[in-house]
Amino acid sequence: MIKKGRILLLDDDELIISMLARALKKEGYETHLLHSSIKAVDKIIAWQPDMMLLDINLGEEMSGLDILQKLQEENIKFPVVMLTGDDSSASAIRALRFGATDYLHKPFNIEEVKIVIDQVLKNSRLKDQVAYLKQAKNAASEQVFIGASPGIMKVLNDARKIAEAGVATVLITGRSGTGKEVLARNIHHWRFGNQADLENVPYIAINCTALPENLIEGELFGHVKGAFTDAKADKKGMFELADGGTLLLDEIGDMRPDLQGKLLRVLEERTVRRVGGKVDLPIDVNIIACTNRNLKKLVSDGAFREDLYYRLSSFSVDILPLKDRDSDVLLLARHFLKSFAKRYSKMPVETIAKDAEKLLLAYDWPGNVRELRNVIERCVVMEDMEELTSERLPLDIGGRTVVSTERRQKFHIVLPDDGISLEEVEKELLRLALERTGSNMTKAAKLLKVSYDVLRYQVKKYDLV
Repeated sequence: MIKKGRILLLDDDELIISMLARALKKEGYETHLLHSSIKAVDKIIAWQPDMMLLDINLGEEMSGLDILQKLQEENIKFPVVMLTGDDSSASAIRALRFGATDYLHKPFNIEEVKIVIDQVLKNSRLKDQVAYLKQAKNAASEQVFIGASPGIMKVLNDARKIAEAGVATVLITGRSGTGKEVLARNIHHWRFGNQADLENVPYIAINCTALPENLIEGELFGHVKGAFTDAKADKKGMFELADGGTLLLDEIGDMRPDLQGKLLRVLEERTVRRVGGKVDLPIDVNIIACTNRNLKKLVSDGAFREDLYYRLSSFSVDILPLKDRDSDVLLLARHFLKSFAKRYSKMPVETIAKDAEKLLLAYDWPGNVRELRNVIERCVVMEDMEELTSERLPLDIGGRTVVSTERRQKFHIVLPDDGISLEEVEKELLRLALERTGSNMTKAAKLLKVSYDVLRYQVKKYDLV
């Protein structure tokens, strides 16, 4: 049976808590029993329950209220339901003031106990989920676009002007991993930052390629009951949910042609009609579209609506690839070193060795800021270091296999003094090519300048898939 929760019972009446424990175990709860207040707080902390049933009148060195207060002082937070035989409820009310979640009168009905426990745990988990989502939202909202190079400073300046002017539709372009979504969040904050309850202003992001084609229309525009087989009730779409805030449409260049027409209508009329609906609903949404594709080329190829392109591109910003932002590479690397050291409780890494700086600056960063972030995260997690040196860097960056030296089509082979296995070099290059292309064999073959059949043979030889 799946455990529904860990419940600690503390009462000096062994008969009562034994009876409770048996009943709760049958319901799928894991229980732990204490009969005395002696060292009870230490035992409670050690067991880490999801909730606790605590007798108010223990009659020993500590009462139930004393234990409750001690838990509060230690900042130990889980729901506590007090057990009391006091008909006046005075002590139970006092316990509620001290932070208890609820109380039960003795003698109690076991069914009542089950209902109270179930409700308390549900509420506790809901609070945890809300706290997690708020924390995640705050963490995301604290993302700052890092950069001091002239090109990036212009991007940030233009984006801020657009946001503060209240422009309702913005297009962000740039290669994968350059930080388009981070900039979108910054635009959201610049746009709505003067509102006192900013954390309650909706910011919703949707990837236009992440949802199945049969679902994306309903997700974007919502649907009415009966619009299709599984439409059991009315549902708001992303545009409605983002009303009063920002909706980020990521990978807009991959949106289906029929949805492009509907999006254009929303942008022009600022209304949305649910799938199967007959009513146009007004919306006030700040729309940010992102893409790593060349929309102009898509328009000329007939894959993207020209009128939608011009509607989106009236106010646009293009983020430069990291290889064109030399002065930002080390700035970002130091930022990530500090951030990940804090996240993973590692020793602070204050410096980057000169040899590592040269390699970081020489590398082309095809994966842009995302790749740099991943490299630094791996270094922090896998290495114990006070300084980031070249030996800590991955093979393709660290120069022990292949490293770009002039940011051109050249590369330099560095052969270690103690030698290296040619098979290991080949295997590592294959792994890197597959990783960079998302295991797309055709693209990986082009990167390595071999035929598809040769690559497939080598991948099978080294058991890389």
